[in-house]
Amino acid sequence: MDGGEVAAHAKIYFMLNKPRGAVTTASDEKGRATVYAYLDETMPWLVPVGRLDKASEGLLLLTNDSEWAARALAPETHLDKTYHVQIAAIAGAALLASIAAGVRTGDGVFLRAKSVRILRSGDKNSWLEIVLDEGKNRHIRRMLAQLGIEVLRLLRVAIGPLRLGDLPKGDSRPLTDVEKRDLDRAMRQPAAVRNRVGRSFQKA
Repeated sequence: MDGGEVAAHAKIYFMLNKPRGAVTTASDEKGRATVYAYLDETMPWLVPVGRLDKASEGLLLLTNDSEWAARALAPETHLDKTYHVQIAAIAGAALLASIAAGVRTGDGVFLRAKSVRILRSGDKNSWLEIVLDEGKNRHIRRMLAQLGIEVLRLLRVAIGPLRLGDLPKGDSRPLTDVEKRDLDRAMRQPAAVRNRVGRSFQKA
């Protein structure tokens, strides 16, 4: 077996800081930029692990390991995803309680957040940190719209223990061995164990 064949079968795990306006598809019939415009053309073919809608930005995983991607997306994995969300409203206790309790959309879908807190507030808007352990389509936008709240920006900053950090917008890099190992461990943990760890971390 030569080196080229070995390389072709190597599993690759990348993170991308997806810019706002890029779509998470290989091509777009409307001619919009896709996330592939931000990847090196010499790289093997990678697929996104989940999606971020066109108006959203931040951490996106890409891989050629289909089994790993399916495990990361599986509902029973409950891998936390953390978002920083700017809203066109001054957030208060009542709004946080509504987000945590959950809402039902007009088409009967129940949407809730695992946790929510205020990061900062200005005169006319606030930044929230919202953590989800499920991933319904446009989850946060639909949930807040049901509460009459406009989303101004939506940025995913973490998937499980993996943080976006200071990766520049539009840049990508491979996961380190430690990052990949920590993600694998998070996906293997039963939900009850992860919840206990999460509560302990929040109290620290």
